[in-house]
Amino acid sequence: MSPDFSGVWKTHLQRSKLLGSQPTAVLAKIKQSEEELAAEMVITKADGCENSLVFKGRTSGEQITNVVQGVEMRSRLQWVDNELLIESWVNVAGRQGHFLDYRSFSNDGQTLIMEHRGDDLAGQITFLQKMH
Repeated sequence: MSPDFSGVWKTHLQRSKLLGSQPTAVLAKIKQSEEELAAEMVITKADGCENSLVFKGRTSGEQITNVVQGVEMRSRLQWVDNELLIESWVNVAGRQGHFLDYRSFSNDGQTLIMEHRGDDLAGQITFLQKMH
């Protein structure tokens, strides 16, 4: 049985390694069923402005399309052992981006880990603690 990432999660910013401008808070709301995942991430910037990113898809590996902040993103979600791999492609201003976002639990199951490996954000790792 696959891990269930459902819940409300708050990013532990001090432990995480985020590339680009640093937010003051990141909150993730995840709903997951047997074959679907829906996530909303609310990112609070240093100036207090919030960005909301909504993403959903089936975890069976077929390609889906989401519009994230007005930009079309093609993605494929599939399980690789106990990790959920979200592979995405996006074209912004003529530049093609490729992302490999691996999601898993820490050994104690208390922390959700989102890690980019071998992609345009390689080295970024986010640690999230469950709120409820």
